[in-house]
Formats: sequence, structure tokens, C-alpha cells
Amino acid sequence: MPGDAKMTGKDLSIVQLRLRVVLLLVLIVPLGFATKFYPGAGHQWVNNHFGGFLYEIFWILVLFFIFPGSRARSIAAIVFFTTCALEFLQLWHPPFLEWARSFFIGRTILGSFFTWYDFPWYLLGSLSGYLILKFRFFRRG
Repeated sequence: MPGDAKMTGKDLSIVQLRLRVVLLLVLIVPLGFATKFYPGAGHQWVNNHFGGFLYEIFWILVLFFIFPGSRARSIAAIVFFTTCALEFLQLWHPPFLEWARSFFIGRTILGSFFTWYDFPWYLLGSLSGYLILKFRFFRRG
């Protein structure tokens, strides 16, 4: 119809990539929240570290959704270093951060206590997110 914008092949591929991201996020988000409430065997590791692994993948997918033309390596690096900065921010307890951490979503995003043991899981999550973008799920062509 006149006035309708036509979708090019490149646009269509971006739409398809974003749909794949949404499908992965539909799987990862509930799994990530579930790690916070898992009571079974190894619950401390699942509650405290596996969630960090999924957290990295989540943010890599979100950034890829927003910036689909960006390099996987750049997205993974940005997410990894930002998460590391947030981990160090957990050493700081000003009133506004404590207020934000008083809510579940604030604790989930900002964290509530510092531990060096989170860093390897952030690295593994970022590497996994990078590999998802680079080699498996989002290969064009």
C-alpha cells in the first residue's frame, strides 16, 4: 500500500535475531529468578553464583537486542566489566544504595554483599553469552 514502509532483507534478519533474543530471554529470566529461591542440593551455589552466570547472559542478550549490529566481543566485555564494577559497588553502603537494595529487584540487580567468588561466574557467563552470540544461536546466513 502507498505510504507503507517496506522491510528489507536486512531489517527482516534483525527482526528474526530480536525474536530469537526474546525467546532466549523468556527461558533465562524465569530461570534466573528461580535461582534466588532454589532450596535443594547445592542451594548456596545456585542462589549465589549460578544466578550471576545467568545474569551475564541476560544482559548480553538485552544489549544485543538493543544494538543488534554490535560486536559480540564488545557487548560481552561491556557486560562483564559493568558487572564487576557493580560487584565492587557492593562494598559501598550509602543510604540511597541501601534503599535500592531493600527491594528484591534492587538486590537482584545491584547485589547485597561482595565476594570474590562471583567473578569467575561472571567471566563464564560473559564467555557463554559471547559464544551464544558469536557461534550458535545468532549466526546469519
